[in-house]
Amino acid sequence: MEPATPDWAALRAEFPALAHWTYLNTATFGQVPRCSIQAILRHFQRRDELACSDFLQWFDDADRIRLLAAQLIGAQPSDIAFIPNAATALGLLLGGICWRPGDRIVTLEHEFPNLIYHPALLATRGLEFVETPWERFWDAITPNTRLVLLSEVNYITGFRAPVADIAPELRRRGILLFVDGTQSAGALCFDASQVQPDMYAVHGYKWLLAPNGAGFMYVHPELRARLAPNVIGWRSHRDWRAVDNLHHGAPVFRCEAEKYEGGMIPFALLYALEASLRLILGAGVERIEQRVLGLADRVRDAVRQAGGRLLSDEAPHYDSPLVAARFPGRSASELARALASRRVLVSARHDYLRISPHFYNDESDVARFREELLRLL
Repeated sequence: MEPATPDWAALRAEFPALAHWTYLNTATFGQVPRCSIQAILRHFQRRDELACSDFLQWFDDADRIRLLAAQLIGAQPSDIAFIPNAATALGLLLGGICWRPGDRIVTLEHEFPNLIYHPALLATRGLEFVETPWERFWDAITPNTRLVLLSEVNYITGFRAPVADIAPELRRRGILLFVDGTQSAGALCFDASQVQPDMYAVHGYKWLLAPNGAGFMYVHPELRARLAPNVIGWRSHRDWRAVDNLHHGAPVFRCEAEKYEGGMIPFALLYALEASLRLILGAGVERIEQRVLGLADRVRDAVRQAGGRLLSDEAPHYDSPLVAARFPGRSASELARALASRRVLVSARHDYLRISPHFYNDESDVARFREELLRLL
């Protein structure tokens, strides 16, 4: 039996700001649903009631949330570790590789600064860092390439990297692949069991509709076997739950990705993430992807009607919920500010007007955006 079509109007009601704003800016911040705020409040009420006497049970709850994150991306709970942001995951990987002079790191041009800054610093120590357009990506992959860094969806242009095609070939060549899913997880389907990146990192404050600081990473079992933790704390030893008699001495790490967490984790934020994950999984990631891509197509039609230029009209791989448009003779930053003054929120990145609808948007939001944009132009 086919699952019921989600009640999009009821889901929209979970996001109070949408009653006052035409919000098409999830690529900057996702709106946090009421259920996630309530989950935070329940955690602190529980602390008041039980005086934190049950704190070890919070880690059982964390394992439950780990399972939901794994379900979202087609992984196993043992593959998942919680992180405060995607840069933390990338730092773990870049710091854990035994680099050799002449090793090459490759990324695509116009990537998010996370994927540029750290490898650019490594390039001052004898590594080669290459930023390439997609058309020359495979030419940039040489025998010296050790690592490829990709955002699944580019934060400026909405380019959707074909990671399912890239990953198997890189694995065949013995090249590590890091994928940042911050601009896609929660809006687009991703199957780690099929793609098998070496690491996949998500900060959940955008399309996963969580507060800042709530995120997770997938670490492939083969990588876990050789990548040492870079945060060592009281939870590093495999028997850390024996709090009455914590191990003293060098820790013996577990095999699970949890070994990368090291210490305490932000439970209030993770309970909010859990509520958002349940909301997304309940609606169905496939149905959400269909909805956001359909809304993005409507946005593109609105941009065309206003005389805008779309990268998606000129090249493949822009089938994402992030729409980037340029308007000849007009500043994207000025347009974004003018729209905000009319309570229509989009953003500007490198002189592209960036419009990013999520499943909580509807056709009326796109119509209002089109109406206000035409007035400005």
